[in-house]
Amino acid sequence: MRYQIKHALVQYAADTILEDVNFEVHDKEKIAIVGRNGCGKTTLLKLIAGDIEMSNLDSDEECGIFMAGKQEIGFLRQISFTDGSISVEDEIKKCFAPVFVCEARMTEIEQALHEGEENQKLLYEYDNLQKRMESLRGYTWKKDMEIMFQQFGFALEDLKRPIGSFSGGQQTKVAFIKLLLGRPDIMLLDEPTNHLDLPTIEWLENYLKNYDKAVIIVSHDRMFLDRIIDVTYEIEYHRMKRYPGNYSAFMKRKEEDFIKQEKDYEEQQKEIKRLKEWIEKWKNTPTKVSATRSKRMAIEHMVKIEKPRRFDTKAFHAMFAPKIESYTDVLSVKNLKIGYDRELSTVSFELRKGERLAVLGENGKGKSTLLKTLIGMVEPLGGSFTIGHNVEWGYFDQQRAVVNDADPEQTVLDNFWEEYPDLLREDVRSALGSFLFSQEEVMKKMGQLSGGEKVRLALCKMFQTKPNLLILDEPTNHMDIVGKQALEQMLQNFPGTVLFVSHDRYFIKQVATGILEFGTAAVKQYGCTYEEYLQEKERFAGMENSADKSPANKANTGKRAASPEPTLEDVFDKKTYNNPGKIRSRLVKQLEKYEKQLAESEEKAASLQMQLMDPALASDYQKLMELQTQLENEEHQQETLLERMLETETELEELQG
Repeated sequence: MRYQIKHALVQYAADTILEDVNFEVHDKEKIAIVGRNGCGKTTLLKLIAGDIEMSNLDSDEECGIFMAGKQEIGFLRQISFTDGSISVEDEIKKCFAPVFVCEARMTEIEQALHEGEENQKLLYEYDNLQKRMESLRGYTWKKDMEIMFQQFGFALEDLKRPIGSFSGGQQTKVAFIKLLLGRPDIMLLDEPTNHLDLPTIEWLENYLKNYDKAVIIVSHDRMFLDRIIDVTYEIEYHRMKRYPGNYSAFMKRKEEDFIKQEKDYEEQQKEIKRLKEWIEKWKNTPTKVSATRSKRMAIEHMVKIEKPRRFDTKAFHAMFAPKIESYTDVLSVKNLKIGYDRELSTVSFELRKGERLAVLGENGKGKSTLLKTLIGMVEPLGGSFTIGHNVEWGYFDQQRAVVNDADPEQTVLDNFWEEYPDLLREDVRSALGSFLFSQEEVMKKMGQLSGGEKVRLALCKMFQTKPNLLILDEPTNHMDIVGKQALEQMLQNFPGTVLFVSHDRYFIKQVATGILEFGTAAVKQYGCTYEEYLQEKERFAGMENSADKSPANKANTGKRAASPEPTLEDVFDKKTYNNPGKIRSRLVKQLEKYEKQLAESEEKAASLQMQLMDPALASDYQKLMELQTQLENEEHQQETLLERMLETETELEELQG
């Protein structure tokens, strides 16, 4: 066990934040902390990091924090760098201080040995220093720094820029890079996927899954948690409970535990009622005195089962119908060139009534700029777009919602009423109540609102106009999972049209009926769900890999297969394969093919690993990045092939059964 908290109590003044907290970190565990906004997740991280102390340290109860030896704990704090004039490279190099100490001592020993000082003790020390350098990844620190720096969207020349010349968000990314490169024993991450684009999130997932130490994550990104996490701790009603498995496993287990506890509670209450009725009936009968006493003792000695609390699922629930209905053609965009001082992308797409189009891709390609161009905030650099008849849009920008310039002393009620002065007080309170601003909450000062509350208020204002086209820029940032689920349901039931930018893949999967991808080379529209889009991308990548390896492709460079190879689902949909013998033969061949492809992929991955270690490529950063990307693609391909092999083996077993 690396780390343990026993029976911790955390209070701010008279308010209890966390109560009777028991928490453990083992070996390489990847742990999620989940719960509603304001439940104490970040407070727990601060307790682990040592920023705050337990409130019951002086109690007689066995409580405290225990560690196995010295554990280095790394926490990404929201702080600015003290010296803005220092270069980014010099700032990042601070996390390699132990490496440089080892290097300096190794140089001293080498010099001593070179001068003829034969000393077994020096040789032993040098051997230990070499092992420490390997454990610190000291021989590849520069390459690791440069690859990771580029993975977060920076150019290599940015390493020479002063840290103070970067925006606050970019400085946070630099701090994140330092934390990852520092490789602490226990890494604490608070909403690590905020403001990262999808390729970076996917890279971070793979990095954390393979990280050889412990990671504790607070996140509302459900897909991110599902792909990384081994253990989930939930904070609810000030207390914590441990669940094995990822987020989806936690949700399933929580529901099962609730049902069981509710059933056990009801059965116990029935038994208590039966015993009490028996006691009441026979308490005055002399021959039943002993039995009556026995049944009273049975009630007193029962381990009472608590009545389970319903999940804290309080969320906004407003459902608005558009004021008017739009025509079928909502938006037509043709060769629209977007950008500010230079062109970022050229965009063409069609949006029709009832569709929900998700805009996704790398940061810096112009996704948010597209939305601002469509509503007139940014002038187009070329091309055209047409908004259909009867289309009335509502725009939400999470950045503007959170960085609100309202009077901090103004109440929520007055702030909303100021924008809609013609509404009656009852209508204002009803609208705000739909977004969880009820009773005394409407008198809360604007300066006291959290990020999630500001987002809810901005959404409330937008829906009040009853638009038939919603244009949303990162609507789920600062929302907890229950809030995201509420918004998903609202958008799924919304009878109008939705165009939205998001990096939350689970949210995209639940909401989108189409995808607008800002790719490396061009912007492409897909008329399908997010899952179908991923399958299409995977199938295309598989076709390219197959085409690259085939003899026909080697002889005829540039030619493509006429159509993708049928999937298992395609095979079983065809009547010609209804014969069990033919199906079995097909599955066996399919399994053999997957095994062959897996062996080829593993061989290619091993070759790429060897190339990455080639000293001749140490300064060829572009080539190293290409090799790293190819290696990650191969690893992803292997995971996919293993899943398909498992599916095929299952089908064979069912067929034989």
